[in-house]
Amino acid sequence: MQQIPSVDLRDFLSDDPARKQKFVNEIGRAYEDIGFVALKGHFLNDQLVEDLYSEVRNFFSLPLETKAKYEIPGIGGQRGYISFGKEHAKGRSAGDLKEFWHFGQYVNTDSKYANEYPENVTVSELPNFNSTGKEAYKQLEKTGIYVLRALAIHIGLDEFYFDKFIEKGNSILRPIHYPPITDEPKDGAVRAAAHGDINLITLLMGAQGKGLQVQNHDGEWLDAIAQPDELMINVGDMLSRHTNNKLKSTIHQVVNPPRELWGTSRYSIPFFMHPVSDMNLNCLPECIDENNPKQFEDITAGDYLNERLVELGLIKK
Repeated sequence: MQQIPSVDLRDFLSDDPARKQKFVNEIGRAYEDIGFVALKGHFLNDQLVEDLYSEVRNFFSLPLETKAKYEIPGIGGQRGYISFGKEHAKGRSAGDLKEFWHFGQYVNTDSKYANEYPENVTVSELPNFNSTGKEAYKQLEKTGIYVLRALAIHIGLDEFYFDKFIEKGNSILRPIHYPPITDEPKDGAVRAAAHGDINLITLLMGAQGKGLQVQNHDGEWLDAIAQPDELMINVGDMLSRHTNNKLKSTIHQVVNPPRELWGTSRYSIPFFMHPVSDMNLNCLPECIDENNPKQFEDITAGDYLNERLVELGLIKK
C-alpha cells in the first residue's frame, strides 16, 4: 500500500446497513494492509480543537521550573508532565526530542480502578487547561469506541465486544511539544524514533503537516498527512496481539524537519486507547487457523503495559 486510506465514521453511524458495512470493510481492509487510516466524521468540533491547541501551547510556553512542578515521581509518567528527552523508543537509548503531558482516565472514587489510576494533575496557572483536556479526552474516547465496534464486526465478534474493556480503560491523552532544534541532535536522535504503539488503537490529532511517517509491508516510509478535518488512527500492539496479527500494528516515526525549519515547534496530540488492566490479550480464536497459528503467549493488558513502560525507560525494573 502506497498511501493511507481515508474513511468516514458517519458511514458507520448512519441508519443505512450498506453504508455501515462499507465502513467496516474499508477500515478492516486498511488495518490488515497497513494499520493506519485517516478518519473523518469524528466527535471533535472545530472550537474544541482550537481551544485544546491554545491551552497546550500555553502550557509548554511556561518556564521550565513551572512545568517541572508537574512532573510527578514514582508513577512512570502516567499523569502530568514528562520532560524533554526522557522517553525513548524500544531498543534505543537516545531520548526522543519531545516533552509531553498526560491526561488519564476519569473514574469515580467507588470504581474498582480508583486506586489503580493516578489522579490527573491540575495546572494552577492555566484555569481552562484541565477542563479543555477532559472534554477532548471524552470526545476522542467516544470516537474510539465506535472504531472498535466496527473492528469487532470485521473480526467476527459481537459489535459491542470491546465496550466492557474500554469503558473505564487506562487510556491516555498525550499533548506533545517537539521544541525547535537548536543543535545537531546527538546519537541520531529524532522527534519520535521508529516505534509501534502499546495500546489498542491510537487517535492522533496534529498529523496535518509533514513529519509523521508510516512503514508499509515493503519497508518503505510513507508520509502520513491528514486533512484538516481528519484524525489519523492506527492499530496498537495490544490489538495486533489480541487479533493474532490479523490487524497490523505498523511501525511509525516522527522525523526531524529540514534544517531550515529547525527553529519551528511541532505539536501533536495522540489519544492512546487502552483497555482495563485485567483484560486478557490472549489471541482470539476467530483469528487463529491453519494458515495463521497462534503467535503470542497469553498475557493481561496490565502486565503487557508494565513490560513496555520498562522498555521505554519510563519506569525502572
